[in-house]
Amino acid sequence: MLTIGVDTGGTFTDFTFFNGRETGTYKTLSTPHNPAEAVLSGLRRILAEQIPGAALGRTPMAVVHGSTVATNAILERKGVPTALVTNEGFTDVIEIGRQNRAALYDLHYRRQPHIVPAHMRFGVPGRVTAEGEILDPWDEEAAARAVEEIKASGAESVAVCLLFSFLDPTHEKRMGETLRGLGLPVSLSHEILAEFREFERTSTTVVNAYVSPIMTRYLTALKNGLKRDGGHGPGLRIMQSNGGSISADTAMRESVRTILSGPAGGAVGALSLGRAAGFDRLITFDMGGTSTDVSLMDGELPLTTASSISGYPVKVPMIDIHTVGAGGGSIASRDPGGSLAVGPESAGAAPGPICYGLGGTRVTVTDANLYLGRIVPERFLGGAMPLDAEGARLGIEKLARELNLPPAELAEGVLAVANANMERAIRVISVEKGFDPREFTLFSFGGGGGMHCAELAGLLGMTRVLIPVDPGILSATGMLMADVVKDYSRTVMRPAGDFAGDETEAAFAELERDGLNELAAEGVAPERVVHERFLDMRYKGQSFEIVVPFGLDMIEAFQAMHEQRYGYRNPDKPVEVVNVRLRSLGRSERELPKPGAMSGEGISPAARIGEQRAVFHGAELDAAVLDRTKLRPGNRFSGPAIVTEYTSTTVIPPGVEARVDPWANLILNLG
Repeated sequence: MLTIGVDTGGTFTDFTFFNGRETGTYKTLSTPHNPAEAVLSGLRRILAEQIPGAALGRTPMAVVHGSTVATNAILERKGVPTALVTNEGFTDVIEIGRQNRAALYDLHYRRQPHIVPAHMRFGVPGRVTAEGEILDPWDEEAAARAVEEIKASGAESVAVCLLFSFLDPTHEKRMGETLRGLGLPVSLSHEILAEFREFERTSTTVVNAYVSPIMTRYLTALKNGLKRDGGHGPGLRIMQSNGGSISADTAMRESVRTILSGPAGGAVGALSLGRAAGFDRLITFDMGGTSTDVSLMDGELPLTTASSISGYPVKVPMIDIHTVGAGGGSIASRDPGGSLAVGPESAGAAPGPICYGLGGTRVTVTDANLYLGRIVPERFLGGAMPLDAEGARLGIEKLARELNLPPAELAEGVLAVANANMERAIRVISVEKGFDPREFTLFSFGGGGGMHCAELAGLLGMTRVLIPVDPGILSATGMLMADVVKDYSRTVMRPAGDFAGDETEAAFAELERDGLNELAAEGVAPERVVHERFLDMRYKGQSFEIVVPFGLDMIEAFQAMHEQRYGYRNPDKPVEVVNVRLRSLGRSERELPKPGAMSGEGISPAARIGEQRAVFHGAELDAAVLDRTKLRPGNRFSGPAIVTEYTSTTVIPPGVEARVDPWANLILNLG
């Protein structure tokens, strides 16, 4: 079976494929106006040029796709008109939210209007108590009136979130049945997020309702395009934010679970390849064309339920990934104070950096790297996309005159500002959470990561960097490594000392039955299913929980995790179990690459393809240009050097030592 991983980014759309023992990669510029165009054209090219006799619509294949469609719909506020049904008197909870202020000291701060305006929020009678008992009965006539008002409002999707429906969903189900007559997609909160805290549950359900029709249209068009010429379509799976994949049909219903699908693929791939190479304490650094994603992995994928997007809480489990607007396409400019600023605005895929030759006129990080000799223009994308070095030079010199700086100093300043932005991002997920980055390996990938990773590691005091083969398409590769994953949770709100034995087993058993049934519907055989148990725990009276892996002494495990995260423990304070949480996995059958035989330390002459002048810290030096495909396990060399490959370029600064490990990873030693 031909399997293809596809990651749609802001600048490039990346492909990786496995066809028996054959593997291959491909990158093409994204098409932001219609992301499916780049996906379909890339698949056609792979089939036509790399797999003899294959054709779209006629060749059996499986596609795993990471998409930014749901993310962009929220960020750009381009979801569908959405109505909210909740209890009478609670229609404004979604806008009131919490007392947290996003910009505490900004006297002119104003929140954006909510994606569900006040006239599209509808209250209905009926009430379930905090104990799960029905206090006020359901009113069918009031529900029917609300449906008529929703019909007149022009809503194209409906979110339903009633108080304590996670304890008794009877009223919510009846509201859903009444709404079905409208023919609109309906998101019920007890199906999307069966947990307490009505604001976060409502917000998550509203976001799902807001983006699901957009995702449904996109995936339907993509599936139709994959069935071109009347042939059969492939098995299409969508990457989730939690590091697992789901069927396209599930993704259409629960699109909120795909918010970080692209970066999640990279995190899965990084952990898998890092473990194989002997490193499981990783800080991942994924620098693309538009943004940079970073994550800290202390032996496992870091999951969180405290994410938000564009100010809207999204409480479904996600890999804990921090994103900043720093990428190869980040635009350099003069700020109002006359200083150099870089990002977060990006040139994206259209028009892109000046050096792409597609009409870009503003200097970007990629242009600065090219000007400093850190990119080999004729080998960009394996020579398939030669760069306009002269255009980049003219752009750099023009901006340098505006800032009254020498051009080389300006270009290095652009990189320094971008590196500082990315350094701050890594400190957010490490130092601010009680971890010392010096104890971790920096795992660098993405199209731009290799050009910045050594200097970034130096800023953080890290001594080791790992760059895998084909780092520019690792997110697509990770998608093919991902398990099928289903997440479940239930609020129990019990003292930790009392929640044990049969009661705990009964709570997990119910969730595990759901997991087995839903994974079977996804085509996963029972012998491939693994269940991972967790408890959300807190000190009584706290507002937030810690997700603790289930084990023998849960209270001690919670105390230890609390101390690591917040710097103290309180053994005299009662501990509560708030939620039981289950992660059901259908294990992937994809095998990791095998280690190669070690060669000598010397580099083959075929790997040395020339030299190039490059600037480091104000000095212009001769840097060796190496072809990564010709490097062999055991090879060692020192900077300055520029290592080229199809999907990325790796810059080795002076004084940095590099070696090739048995898995063909580049390991940089900063001493």
